[in-house]
Amino acid sequence: MDPIGPRGLQQREGALGCPQEGLPSPSESSELVQECLQQFKVTEAQLRQIQASLLGSMEQALSGKASPAPAVRMLPTYVGSIPHGTEQGDFLVLELGASGASLRVLWVTLMGVEGHKTEPRSQEFVIPQEVMLGPGQQLFDFAARCLSEFLDALPVGKQGLQLGFSFSFPCHQTGLDKSTLISWTKGFKCSGVEGQDVVQLLRDAIQRQGTYSIDVVAVVNDTVGTMMGCDLGVGPCEVGLVVDTGTNACYMEEARHVAVLGEDRGRVCISVEWGSFSDDEALGPVWTIFDRTLDQESLNPGAQRFEKMIGGLYLGELVRLALADLAQRGVLFGGSTSPVLLSPGSILLEHVAEMENPSGGTARVHALLGLNPRTSDAELVQQVCAAVSTRAAQLCAAALAAILSRLQHIREQQKLQIAVATGGRVFEQHPRFLAILQETVMLLAPECDVSFIPSVDGGGQGVAMVTAVAARLAAHRRLLEETLAPFWLTREQLVALQRQMREAMAKGLQGKTSSLRMLPTYVRAIPDGSERGDFLALDLGGTNFRVLLVRLASGGVQITNQIYSIPEYVAQGSGEQLFDHIVDCIVDFQQKQGLSGHSLPLGFTFSFPCRQLGLDQGILLNWTKGFSASDCEGQDVVYLLREAIKRRQAVKLNVVAIVNDTVGTMMSCGYENPHCEVGLIVGTGTNACYMEELRNVASVPGDSGHMCINMEWGAFGDDGSLGMLSTYFDERVDQASINPGRQRFEKMISGMYLGEIVRHILLHLTSRGVLFRGQQIQCLQTRDIFKTKFLSQIESDSLALRQVRAILEDLGLPLTSDDALMVLEVCQAVSRRAAQLCGAGVAAVVEKIRENRGLEKLTVSVGVDGTLYKLHPHFSRLVEETVQELAPCCEVTFLQSKDGSGKGAALVTAVACRLAQMTRV
Repeated sequence: MDPIGPRGLQQREGALGCPQEGLPSPSESSELVQECLQQFKVTEAQLRQIQASLLGSMEQALSGKASPAPAVRMLPTYVGSIPHGTEQGDFLVLELGASGASLRVLWVTLMGVEGHKTEPRSQEFVIPQEVMLGPGQQLFDFAARCLSEFLDALPVGKQGLQLGFSFSFPCHQTGLDKSTLISWTKGFKCSGVEGQDVVQLLRDAIQRQGTYSIDVVAVVNDTVGTMMGCDLGVGPCEVGLVVDTGTNACYMEEARHVAVLGEDRGRVCISVEWGSFSDDEALGPVWTIFDRTLDQESLNPGAQRFEKMIGGLYLGELVRLALADLAQRGVLFGGSTSPVLLSPGSILLEHVAEMENPSGGTARVHALLGLNPRTSDAELVQQVCAAVSTRAAQLCAAALAAILSRLQHIREQQKLQIAVATGGRVFEQHPRFLAILQETVMLLAPECDVSFIPSVDGGGQGVAMVTAVAARLAAHRRLLEETLAPFWLTREQLVALQRQMREAMAKGLQGKTSSLRMLPTYVRAIPDGSERGDFLALDLGGTNFRVLLVRLASGGVQITNQIYSIPEYVAQGSGEQLFDHIVDCIVDFQQKQGLSGHSLPLGFTFSFPCRQLGLDQGILLNWTKGFSASDCEGQDVVYLLREAIKRRQAVKLNVVAIVNDTVGTMMSCGYENPHCEVGLIVGTGTNACYMEELRNVASVPGDSGHMCINMEWGAFGDDGSLGMLSTYFDERVDQASINPGRQRFEKMISGMYLGEIVRHILLHLTSRGVLFRGQQIQCLQTRDIFKTKFLSQIESDSLALRQVRAILEDLGLPLTSDDALMVLEVCQAVSRRAAQLCGAGVAAVVEKIRENRGLEKLTVSVGVDGTLYKLHPHFSRLVEETVQELAPCCEVTFLQSKDGSGKGAALVTAVACRLAQMTRV
């Protein structure tokens, strides 16, 4: 903002119309008055045009399009977060350039929301002319000496201090603490500074001074300081508006929309720099002869045109030009003028406000202008002042409405509720400016509910708040990284896990003590495509189970199924009650399908750890997934099913095979792809199976052929071998589970537990003050409130951060944008570790198959099922990347199973029937 130039109208009285020899008639005077006032009137259509034009320029500048040059600059300030009320501590502020040839140092103490307010201590230092015009090092050494002198009077000792640097000159900012001076203004002309990082110059000077340990945390402009200094009583403030000598605004933009940042997460404060807005099509209709004259006589003709219609440096001059014109036309003061009326810069902002004031305005007109006004003259002066200031407020409102409309659009809110911090002398000295601004904003942005909040010493407290927020974020970042560090697994850790799993597999196959049971399934072959017939399948693996009719024909597979629920009281009641319920559901399905009385081969997918003694014999080792039905563990579940069938008389069911869901998945994919020799489940629980050489299976006689092995790898690590990878949060989840100390691998991978791990991490971070302002959120105390599906939703690339916030707020988590980002990072760390652990397990399996067969290169497919693997946006990719890294000699393809647990059970049954028929033949 440059002052009005020394050239004016004093020597050019005829520039706006020479004094008339005869005064105009009353009707002519009225016309001239209306002509003058009409120039300052702005219609609603014109305001909307300005709003739309500025909005378009904002979007163009954000997108990084250089041609044509956008009318506003949209500069990132690298302030990524607004205060949330917990900021505490002592902060230094150094203001340079805010008030001309002086420098101000402040000591600001922040006490948080509950703390009492303390007034900043400050001291102003006059900058000598020779320092303002001398070498840059001299200026910054002067600033460092002022800091030391100020601190010498305070009992601060040698503690480390954090400083916010308010540097009010045009700069190119590349970081919160990196800002390159573009050009000096306001009478400064220090050499060797333009093109340099002013923060580094200040740091160097402080180091040369050597008196105090001061860390320059942030460099801030006055608009950002205004937004950040806003009182938090009405809620978060995300827009700052300054109307001082000049005018500008800033607001919190979604980082993904700021092309220059290359970021896709979080928010960043953007300085709009709207004073330079100069769209001829939009501003032309409201650009008056007085604006043109003011612009031509300024030190920067053609620049900052929008600012010259709004800023406090210019309002008085516009009033002077209009009054001088009316006087010279004989309409005002009887055609008389005065030196004040003809001297550029003689009428200031405060004069406009004083003359416009209905009470006492007439006396101020006389005192300020040096003329004796009639009542009608005083009223006309007041009308001119009101016209100029009203237009300024309306234009400012149109620009603000552009920002509000953008925020409402990008956040997709039907009603945007937002606080705008206001600062600057126009707000302070002109009583009507804010009221006109509010009224116009309501007209132009009716979908926005705006609260206008005066900033509390934006230059001081606001800059301190930026510093405090930056310090808070840095401290929270350290705590977050420290908390999540154990979840970021190194290659060495994954290789060690792969090796441990290989060792546990070998021991389990040999019948030795191992956390991997390596259970034979008695499935000896995958489908070859010749299987035909109708088969029933029963899929039991969770609180819902299915009954299916699977028809295998030359044209493909046709499946009909129905879902039935198992109430909790049944799942945790007696075994007899559970299996009776299952048979009742099978009978219901047969009746609906017209199969009553038919004895079709049935495959029983039973997704719990079993030791199989044959294809149709499976001893339940232990319940998982929330089941605890009595008198079942240690029993043959096929026998329990057959007994329930007997109890339900006149029901014919031929149970041919008991199938683990992992085996079913492998068989389902094997029907489509003959290379599929591994099955993987990653859903509520996790498990894997694969085709092992029969000679390696100690518990089954025979040395030729293959045998599908159910690894039951969810129990991997139950012997303590995963201790080095287990975190405090894993221990909390394990201890709260119904089977403490068991299924340790599963509890680090599967969908039943990941949400709980995240919940415990969120509780921990909240207790450390990192999340939710440190307030204990009641809903987070509830076990299983944070579902694993939320991880998939939160990590989805297609969801904007506002949708992530909506998901979490639905849970009762009132979070900020910062909170949402940190919750996202927690989810990413937990799911990434799960995928990498899973990938290391698959790598161990495929490497064993390759070595079993003595191959340099193995081509193999893995059939996969499970909601976590299928629905999580990144899980499958991370698994595949880990396998590729840990098993480079294996070419592994992952196939997503289509109904593996149902179709697979039927296929196991079909293959068994085919092999039995071949044996009979």
